[in-house]
Amino acid sequence: MTKGRPTSRWRGRAGLTAAILLGCLLQFILSCGDGGEPAGRAAPGTGPESFTFFEIGRNSLFSESIRRELSGRLGNDAIERRSIVDLEINYKGFLRDHLPELDALNRQLNHPPGERVEHDVVRLMYRYARSRNSPFDYVELVFDGQSRRPLVFRMRFKVDEAGTVESLRAKYGPPETVRWKGENGESLLWRKERDVLAVSLVPDQFGSPIYHITLYFTENLETLIASAQALKERTSREKSQSKKPAF
Repeated sequence: MTKGRPTSRWRGRAGLTAAILLGCLLQFILSCGDGGEPAGRAAPGTGPESFTFFEIGRNSLFSESIRRELSGRLGNDAIERRSIVDLEINYKGFLRDHLPELDALNRQLNHPPGERVEHDVVRLMYRYARSRNSPFDYVELVFDGQSRRPLVFRMRFKVDEAGTVESLRAKYGPPETVRWKGENGESLLWRKERDVLAVSLVPDQFGSPIYHITLYFTENLETLIASAQALKERTSREKSQSKKPAF
């Protein structure tokens, strides 16, 4: 009898951990929908939601309160206040081939080509999410530093323990399936309110798939680009005026 007790306790702990992981992933799946934002998250007069992550969607406004909530779920974050915004996924040219509307935005965000173009953003990175029994190996959330609205969210995990892909299919219907040319990978694409949800199965060095989930908030990205262009033009005018002769 005594030899069987440790095994029983181990099974109980393992079952509890699996239940927590399942619940966390299901919460993400169920939150990717039309549900209204909790009070204080959305600005007045905004349009309908598309996809959300932990109830944070296209109309949400970044705040220290939201940051604390995320830390409670995903552990400590690393934060950047200025950074590049690279929308590319899977391999160089994927957006050009399959999401040209996002490729056009990506080129505007990173012009001139080859230069490091930084933007006023808030980037939160969670590298130890599993320490909080989260199913994600890595989470990255990028917000516009001025409007405080979300721009792009990324998540990675190795094992689809909760059947995430099938749940998304059931919720949003058949996605567009993209099989990569020359690559042993596959992506599933959903579109809603001009926003894009991409689930990619990216093979690792051993050929095993790693799940990459990316949420693109298109209108918010366009707002960031417009603001950056306006700032660039204003700075150019000020420099031009400063060079005028005094007499």
